[in-house]
Amino acid sequence: MKTDVEELSPTRVKLTIEVPFEELKPSLDKAYREVARQVRIPGFRPGHVPPRIIDQRLGRGVVLEQAVNDAVPQLYGKALEDNDVLALGQPELEITRLDDGEQLAFTAEVDIRPRFELPDLAGMPVTVDDAEVSPDEVEEYIAGLRERFASLKGVDRPAGTGDYVSIDLSASVDGKPVEDAQASGISYEVGSGSLLDGLDEALTGMSAGDAGTFTAELASGEQAGQQAAVAVTVHSVKVKELPELDDEFAQSASEYDTLGEFRAGTRSRLHTVKRMQQAGQARERALDALLARIDIPLPERLVASEIDRRDHSLDEQLERAGATRDAYLQSRSLTSAGLDEEMAADARRFVKSGFVLDQIARQEDLEVEQEELNAYVVEQAYRLGVPPDRLAKEIVDRGQLGVAVTEVLRSKALDVLAERAAVTDESGREVDLKAPAGDQEDQAAVAGTAAEGADE
Repeated sequence: MKTDVEELSPTRVKLTIEVPFEELKPSLDKAYREVARQVRIPGFRPGHVPPRIIDQRLGRGVVLEQAVNDAVPQLYGKALEDNDVLALGQPELEITRLDDGEQLAFTAEVDIRPRFELPDLAGMPVTVDDAEVSPDEVEEYIAGLRERFASLKGVDRPAGTGDYVSIDLSASVDGKPVEDAQASGISYEVGSGSLLDGLDEALTGMSAGDAGTFTAELASGEQAGQQAAVAVTVHSVKVKELPELDDEFAQSASEYDTLGEFRAGTRSRLHTVKRMQQAGQARERALDALLARIDIPLPERLVASEIDRRDHSLDEQLERAGATRDAYLQSRSLTSAGLDEEMAADARRFVKSGFVLDQIARQEDLEVEQEELNAYVVEQAYRLGVPPDRLAKEIVDRGQLGVAVTEVLRSKALDVLAERAAVTDESGREVDLKAPAGDQEDQAAVAGTAAEGADE
């Protein structure tokens, strides 16, 4: 087999492959066997039809086509390996010559990994945020806990901003009730503006047992965008009472006995979280610094594919959230063109980062252990909210095991990059990225509390 490689661009090549016909014999024999099993010719048992009979009855072309379809992928793979071509994606194949008994020739155009050299990774300066915890941050965290432990107490007075009311809502258009705009027993904070325009104004001054009507535009449902008359009935008015900030609260909200111990423990945990955040910042900022030092030509087809993937992913997220792209653009003060530019920039960075991290992994001879792959699956399963064994099966069934291995390798390469960098905080102090083992438990405890507070 003879292969010529023509560079069409720094990221795309054209392979011209010529194969002597005798090298097709295994594929020809296989094609005859498969055709023999499929055809029914009187006088011959299935699978025992001689090749000359197949040629007479069906024509040699049928067998040649099947043999070529079987041989070309293998020949293409061998050509890549023999010429050290790192292909990306599927090739564009074209059969240029097929002379029975003489020669097969075909071309393959394919994107390739760009070739580039990595600069020295050692000592690359990277700056991360300080990990100091201020007294205000401690008090802010404790205040969040007090909000979580707060209770609602009924009051006999009109509702005002910050009060909590239990209400029924019923919307109608032209005197007819809107079926998907009826709700009862809703707990609502007056002044939050989280339901309907005009609701806060209507509720202000209403007491338990009062009813009223206001006009609002329906935001969803079959009659979204129409003006509706909304009837509101108040069942109760309550105020939020925060627990006293004392030793009793410390005991109920933590493992500490006194408020002083609670403050000290909170400070330590917040410090741990910041140290873990420093490690994450070091990884991302070291990668940014390295990307800025390397100029890599990127395969435009790969970039376009990544842009399409991000575009579809955004549409899916918006659909699940019941939101529109226009609303999303408005919430981010973006134009459609601005979003396109942002996606394109993010896609190019993602593709470039992949090439760089893959290069580090090869240069450092990084490998993936089974335990690391298992940990990756568990982490992804937790993030997606599915059982790890189910996700592992889906990864294998969908042929995504290689993708998972690549993700783990890139993460390890990012660790190497951060470890080689000279990391300092904004105050100029050297940062040790290796946190004590027990710190992760503190991080999980603080992060969990923050997440619970955000849900309420």
